[in-house]
Amino acid sequence: MRYLYFFLTLLFVSFLATGGIFVKLSELGPISTGFYRVLFSIPILYPFFKIEKRNKVICKDKLLLYISGGFLAGDLILWNISFSYTTVANANLLANLVPFSIVPACYFLYKEKISKKFLLGLFLALLGLFILITGKQNTNEGNVFGDFLAFMTSIFYALFLLIVYKVRTRVSSVQVMYYSAFGSVVVLLLASLIMEGVSYPTSWRELWPLIGLAIFSQILGQGGLSYILGKISASLASILVLMQPVISALYAYILFHENLSLQEILGIFIVVVGIFFAKNK
Repeated sequence: MRYLYFFLTLLFVSFLATGGIFVKLSELGPISTGFYRVLFSIPILYPFFKIEKRNKVICKDKLLLYISGGFLAGDLILWNISFSYTTVANANLLANLVPFSIVPACYFLYKEKISKKFLLGLFLALLGLFILITGKQNTNEGNVFGDFLAFMTSIFYALFLLIVYKVRTRVSSVQVMYYSAFGSVVVLLLASLIMEGVSYPTSWRELWPLIGLAIFSQILGQGGLSYILGKISASLASILVLMQPVISALYAYILFHENLSLQEILGIFIVVVGIFFAKNK
């Protein structure tokens, strides 16, 4: 069963990795794009939410989910903006350095044991990511700023995962995504109005990347990870999420011709080896 959840996590991460592709293709501003990603997911989630058989969510958990949605909104704001300054691969890479926050937090807050093999896997994965990002062929100040935004994204994403991991024992993944979406929408709408003004899709060309984000990245990707957090530890999930920049690099190579250097390919290989060790903790 553990291996099933492992492969399911990789599948959900593959869906999540499509986010950078759709953001690149979106003709709206980065914050507005994030707003519609979450907004369009709500009516899709609603029928599943209504037929949910589990108990009603208590007010305390609703509040926590709204707050987690706010953190996810911060994640999307910084992440989407970072694509204007750096590559799809690097934006995904740095945004998923959540083990820096997740692993210590789980140890001190949730008393999760961390084995030596897991720490070795974490070290190898982070080493691979360092090799991957330093293997970038063209570096400039814009890249550095974009990389910084993407790294800050990882902090907000870690806070989102930590709250969901705690609440997930009492509520379903559908309830997590549905309630947190409202927290995200409020923050994203305010940020969009302040920084970009009123913006909405006026053609199919502008609309379809937003629908793609809602279905593949928000529901199948983020929703899938919310489901899996009820099955595996947050520490292991945070390591498996490190596969997202690897998958994104492959997507970007195929769709945007963002070539990979030999050093970047080596970094990807080391990340995969690190994940292999971590999953056997």
